[in-house]
Amino acid sequence: MADTSIPARTGAAVRRAARSRPVLAVVVLLLVAAGLAGWRLSAAGSPRQAPREVGFATGVPGGVYDLYGQLLRGQLLDAVPGTRLRLDNSEGSVDNLERVVAGRDDFAISTADAVTSFDNPGKPRLRAIARLYDDYLQLVVPAGSPVQKVADLRGLRVGVGQAKSGVNLVTRRLLGAAGLDPDHDIAPVGAGVVDAAGLLQSGQLDAFFWSGGLPTSALTNLSTRFPIRIVPLAELAEPLQRQEGGGAAAYRAATIPANTYPGIRPAGSTVATVAVPNLLVTRDDVDPGLVQAVTRAVIDSRDTIGAKVHAAQLVDLRTAVYTDPLPLHEGARRYYTSVKP
Repeated sequence: MADTSIPARTGAAVRRAARSRPVLAVVVLLLVAAGLAGWRLSAAGSPRQAPREVGFATGVPGGVYDLYGQLLRGQLLDAVPGTRLRLDNSEGSVDNLERVVAGRDDFAISTADAVTSFDNPGKPRLRAIARLYDDYLQLVVPAGSPVQKVADLRGLRVGVGQAKSGVNLVTRRLLGAAGLDPDHDIAPVGAGVVDAAGLLQSGQLDAFFWSGGLPTSALTNLSTRFPIRIVPLAELAEPLQRQEGGGAAAYRAATIPANTYPGIRPAGSTVATVAVPNLLVTRDDVDPGLVQAVTRAVIDSRDTIGAKVHAAQLVDLRTAVYTDPLPLHEGARRYYTSVKP
């Protein structure tokens, strides 16, 4: 009769194998479950991932930057699925540039004069996506105000924009061009456009400066409840351009069309003023694919956004590439090259 006994070493191996079977079974079940889950995901489409969030520095609430950012966010959701645009209000152009170079935001809008004047070690990292629309400088006073020119502001309470805004930058230059010291010849009040409008209506301000696209909703709202007048500024266009310091060449003479604001006085009048271009800016390390998609969304959404932000109707493929003083970001350059006739 054959010997059916198991040698000691072989028996130990069998016992170890028997003990490992439950563990192996669990591993196999987990692998099978993972495989089935993967099959179900591939059958239903790619697994959902947390949306990538990118920051967009806009400006003061009620300003054109703010509204433009809100509308662009909706366009970007369609253009770049899985990307969420976070809107960050700010004081304005200078603040926006600081936020971008510091990495707190990836995109922002800034006036060209603010870019040129920007004194920051991170400035070489700034890149442009597009030239958007022009900001128009607007000196707003009550309809019955005696102020007829900037020099008449001497001794008055004047809203000059927040400290890091493009409004404040150009206001100080305008006052200087008119022979006024912005720190001593007026009583300066740092306020955003919505607050300034309220202060003017309540009699706590005599005038305020604003730099924005046309029309600016805060001024539209003000003019429907309080008669206002916009003081001509065109006489300061050349003095502005002759001033020392970066950004002077960005200014040009311009005209605010009649009936831009419903309550403006005198009704139906145009106003000669000064304009400065806006740039959509980013940073050199932002993903070129994302920037290319953003550039496409900006150009493709011109009419959609322009229906609510009239200034955006001026965004044009032929002029968008003129982003002096900033070079184009690689992603923006790819887009413009792809659509070049």
